[in-house]
Amino acid sequence: MNSKPYIIAELSGNHNGDINRAFQIIEEAHKAGASAVKIQTYTADTITINHDGPGFNIKGGLWDGYNLYQLYQQAHTPWEWHKELFDFADKIGITLFSTPFDESAVDFLEELGAPLYKVASFELTHLPLIRYIAEKKKPMIMSTGMASFAEIQEAVAIATESGCDDLTLLHCVSEYPAPIENSNLATMLDLKEKFPNIKVGLSDHTLSNTVAIAAVALGAQVIEKHFTLSRRDGGVDSAFSLEPHELKYLCEEALNASLAIGTVNYSRSAAELGNKVFRRSIYATDTIRAGESFTEKNIRVIRPGLGLEPKFMPDLLNHKAMEDYKFGDPISINEIKSRGK
Repeated sequence: MNSKPYIIAELSGNHNGDINRAFQIIEEAHKAGASAVKIQTYTADTITINHDGPGFNIKGGLWDGYNLYQLYQQAHTPWEWHKELFDFADKIGITLFSTPFDESAVDFLEELGAPLYKVASFELTHLPLIRYIAEKKKPMIMSTGMASFAEIQEAVAIATESGCDDLTLLHCVSEYPAPIENSNLATMLDLKEKFPNIKVGLSDHTLSNTVAIAAVALGAQVIEKHFTLSRRDGGVDSAFSLEPHELKYLCEEALNASLAIGTVNYSRSAAELGNKVFRRSIYATDTIRAGESFTEKNIRVIRPGLGLEPKFMPDLLNHKAMEDYKFGDPISINEIKSRGK
């Protein structure tokens, strides 16, 4: 039996600058059945500089018109909130963890007793940060958006060589939102084949639960989706975030998909065995005396399944009956045993 999928609700910047909204998002994720809530630990100054030069200004997409510093100022989760958020999550009984974006964030999260760490797709090539996180010897999750296979290999090698013995790779398409047709879940299966000792899952930015549930059916052990109270409230990630009823549906259906995988099993349940009576078998459709020949006129393959299996029909035709049969009698197995079948 597959284990229950680990569903992560990504809070990201959907708190919209209000700690009480952050508390409510954590609580609603817990009510919906999520396994964990993830935040992000950075400031605008730890992740970029306040500059308007080439590459610093965003053109197109959800964040068109921002420069990087402005976006991260708006989206970051204030560090002074972190302890209260961790304490609240612990109080209501849901795991809270974070994505650190530099070493100072890791140190800060260590002081708070963070139980695991996430490496964002955009940081997968930040090998010094991956090494620093891995040295804490806690579970790590790494998203693979934008990364080549060689880059993924390098990140995995650094993580495992630096002390991480519990690593999960999340297949990810770094589009916001991501079109379903770009999901390429076959890549997730390939990651599992190429890294057999590492768990795999999906960080999903599509607008529905279809891809996430399909991923679980294919063996994903971890699913991450952005989460908000209501997309109508706005926020930097709201456009591709789930609402509470959608997260609840994901948690329920992901579990069902996992249960449906089950194990290789050719035995049948009692209920299924009871239905074998509705298979076809060979029956007398006329009176047949012992010594008379079976023909296509006096025997047929019909339901129910209490007579000889249909595969024996060619062995019976034009051979003589060993017993008497009346209309509606199942043909006895003795007819075959007598011929050494």
